[in-house]
Amino acid sequence: MRAEYRFDYQKARPNRFAGRTDKDRLVVVLDPDVSEVFTTPESVNAVLRALLTTMPRTAKSRTVRKTQPGEMGKRRRA
Repeated sequence: MRAEYRFDYQKARPNRFAGRTDKDRLVVVLDPDVSEVFTTPESVNAVLRALLTTMPRTAKSRTVRKTQPGEMGKRRRA
């Protein structure tokens, strides 16, 4: 393994951001192209709420397929 990949665990510190999230919140990572457009949590939430108003209401028991990172926007082949 290269020297730059060796991690010195003695110098490690706890993640200072780990305790800042609410139990009711979901933290997601935006792809770079999306984060260029939506630069604040408020802008992301506003667009998602607008999208929710256009979607038909369905039962909560409906399962949703999880997507892999970078999968959004790719066309699926039939």
